[in-house]
Amino acid sequence: MSKKTDYLKSIQDLNVNDLSSRIKEDEQRLKKLEFAHAISPLENPMSIRGLRKDIARLKTELKKKQIGI
Repeated sequence: MSKKTDYLKSIQDLNVNDLSSRIKEDEQRLKKLEFAHAISPLENPMSIRGLRKDIARLKTELKKKQIGI
């Protein structure tokens, strides 16, 4: 299995509160990464894109659970 499918399976097991707190943590981490990148270039700037996509996946899963899919 790929890393993405493992990640998707792991977030499907989380409840709404866990998803919300994980989203907040990841958004804070994203802000810190973007700030650090603005000051001096990151070694791996693609990590910002990956984190943004992970946040989007978390938000999608949260929305699914809220509407009951």
